[in-house]
Amino acid sequence: MSALLLRRGKFVILMALFPLLSVSCADLKQSKPILPIRDYEKMIVGRLDAEYVGTNNCVSKCHAHDKITDDFSHSLHGEQIKPETGLPLVNCESCHGPGSLAIAHLSDDREENTRLKKKCDTSTFLDIMHLPPQAQSLICLKCHSAASMPVLSHWNASPHALHEVSCFDCHKLHQGPQQKVSRQQMSEMCFSCHPEVQAENSLFSHHPLREKKMFCVDCHEVHGSTQDRLLRGNTPKETCTRCHMEKQGPFAFEHGDVTENCMNCHTPHGSVNNNLLNAAMPFLCLQCHTGHLATNTPGLKQLFVNRCTDCHSQVHGTDTPSPAITGRGTLRQ
Repeated sequence: MSALLLRRGKFVILMALFPLLSVSCADLKQSKPILPIRDYEKMIVGRLDAEYVGTNNCVSKCHAHDKITDDFSHSLHGEQIKPETGLPLVNCESCHGPGSLAIAHLSDDREENTRLKKKCDTSTFLDIMHLPPQAQSLICLKCHSAASMPVLSHWNASPHALHEVSCFDCHKLHQGPQQKVSRQQMSEMCFSCHPEVQAENSLFSHHPLREKKMFCVDCHEVHGSTQDRLLRGNTPKETCTRCHMEKQGPFAFEHGDVTENCMNCHTPHGSVNNNLLNAAMPFLCLQCHTGHLATNTPGLKQLFVNRCTDCHSQVHGTDTPSPAITGRGTLRQ
């Protein structure tokens, strides 16, 4: 009997997919609507006889999800955007799929269901937690498309998506009305996957993440970016000068190597050197300005025990010309 039902089930699914499999070249040239998302969800569940019944019909049957329902009603998703806006209305079935089969065995008396310990059959829902990460993210992206969050247009090509990180790894929708991690908790969440960044932030010179004065998202666009390492802005320097505006310029006399990428000299997450420098001075400067080694050979020892910024304090650029005897540069005036 079970084998017969299985064959019938496969036949029903095949018949549902048949219109998609039998498209001819002529049909492709015609304008025909694709199936609604809810029909594809039914196929994924494998139960084409399930129907959408609405959140109220689901939660009115038992007390099992009372806290989740209350948290959801106070969340951004639960605000139920007005239909006239044209934006999607969000409910339980938006993520879990059709719920008619889950409550089919329950009585309309929720007190009776509670007394008999009868709960909804969650096995009939989308098995969200066992879907591949890409499929998990698609459940969110069907609403959070470019219309609601334009930066998500970069998601599929982002390092997070390519390394099989899904929306659920960072967003815990059932843990309370605040359905995204708070800024105060963000560092710990990011460090769980990026321990090397946590180690760098423990070094002597670091950005104030540990002090909770700035956060990962101040520099990184976690959902996708056109920049390397998910940086915000159009260039690394633009990312940095959102806070370090005095370094932005333009200057009449610029330090050529720092006009685009501050990381030529600085390491952003932490350093054993002052001011997040990649190396201590003067050795950092001598990596490019090797001519000073030849011209200052008699005083080489003195050169190594001094800092270049004792004289060249405006290393990021200046509008004040240096004395003619020294030529143009970044001398302190």
